[in-house]
Amino acid sequence: MPNSSFLSLALCFLVFFHVSLAQIQHPSWGGHHSQHHQQQHRFREQRECRIENLDALEPTRRLESEAGRIEFWDQKNNEQLKCAGVAVTRHSIRSIGLLLPSYSNAPKLIYVVQGSGYQGNLIPGCPETFQSFQPSQRSEEGRSEGERGQDHHHRRFRDQHQRIQRFRQGDILAIPNGIAHWIYNDGDSQLVLVTLHDTSNNNNQLDDRYRKFFLAGNPQTQEGQRGERGERGSSHGSGERGSEEEGTNIFNGFNTQLLSEVFGVDEETARKLQCEDDDRGTIVHVKRGLQLISPPQRWEEEEEQRERQERGANGLEETLCSIRLIENIDDPTRADVYNPHAGRISSLNSQKLPILNYLQLSAERGVLYSNAILAPHWNINAHSVMYVTRGSARVQIVGNRGQRVYDGELREGQVLVVPQGFAVVKQANEEGFEWVSFKTNDNAIASHLAGRTSVLRALPEEVLANAYQIRWEEARRIKHSREEAVLLSPRSGGQGQRVSE
Repeated sequence: MPNSSFLSLALCFLVFFHVSLAQIQHPSWGGHHSQHHQQQHRFREQRECRIENLDALEPTRRLESEAGRIEFWDQKNNEQLKCAGVAVTRHSIRSIGLLLPSYSNAPKLIYVVQGSGYQGNLIPGCPETFQSFQPSQRSEEGRSEGERGQDHHHRRFRDQHQRIQRFRQGDILAIPNGIAHWIYNDGDSQLVLVTLHDTSNNNNQLDDRYRKFFLAGNPQTQEGQRGERGERGSSHGSGERGSEEEGTNIFNGFNTQLLSEVFGVDEETARKLQCEDDDRGTIVHVKRGLQLISPPQRWEEEEEQRERQERGANGLEETLCSIRLIENIDDPTRADVYNPHAGRISSLNSQKLPILNYLQLSAERGVLYSNAILAPHWNINAHSVMYVTRGSARVQIVGNRGQRVYDGELREGQVLVVPQGFAVVKQANEEGFEWVSFKTNDNAIASHLAGRTSVLRALPEEVLANAYQIRWEEARRIKHSREEAVLLSPRSGGQGQRVSE
């Protein structure tokens, strides 16, 4: 009998351990994908890429809201965005502006170009671990001083909600598809966010069109009232409504009486959920500001450091409720490549932020000083979508036929797609050049043509000499003239000038 009990206990423990480990390592939440899943990524619907000429892209459409605007690089009429299978948007949110909750069919990476604020991800099944006190439904206005002095407990209630994270300039926010989220600007300056939507990701079971589902607001009124506000779309755009913003929020499609029953409210309140008469758009002004709670920034940084150490120690992956969805890519002290005369490169992949394994995306932050060069290179396993955050640069891109498909100046606020395998070189202008690149692989790999780690450096001198019909001395010079890795200081004109960090 004791042996039987011991055996039963052992079997229960094994089952529990197996289930727990399966949850921890579930591929949906940052665990290692199966080889089959990785092979399927981006090939669910094979696309034909006809890349003969690339262009520096400006936003094609702009939607104004009460407290900000959204700009779109539409993929519908753009061959290079179609080829990469992505869409790009830029949000500009004024002080105490709230981007209303929404979700989309595509996973996304958001780069914080300017400002700071709060963000909440509404993840199914995760606990409401944050608690705060909020005013009761009874209005404080119109009450006498005696009434306001009554028992504090009766006038306020405790609100419980899911985790809120604070973000700042230089952060990357990772958001899985189908996860609703909201963003709030609590700063005094404008908040600027640029977002890559990976519509060709295997986790999107719809077509390659970017679809956004709003939980609040009335997006269609933005389109109808642009003229009344005196705000027209970009001169480059057609002004046509894009499929991603058609209609209103999803509650509008449900029957009002049914909503009243579902939420236990009267029909008038249920109609307010549908926002039919709300003309504020999708970024709204919060009159008195949001009273939010969040751990102090120093505590969050210490917690992130502790999580990194624990992952390194036990090798276990995180679950979605506790997994980090944010990482700063702009800290100069954490750069992956640094040249004091040329600039720095910082990469963010799934080794640093495990959720990127699930999203199959990564990012790169680059800073080039005056006249410095990023050595010619190509991306082995990813498309790269580059957004310029500051300055300008001369950029050239060469395709598989040896033809130059792009040769021009790339400026702040523009987007340029560098297709997989296409070779690209960047040289900063006098004012320097800064950018962020989103890449369609969680561990994107680049191969360089010049510098200490280049493919030409790896070739035997005799192969070089015979391949290019040059003398061995010339081959040796090609291999060893640059001891810098990938960031090359200008050969003439001094050491390059540092731009603002």
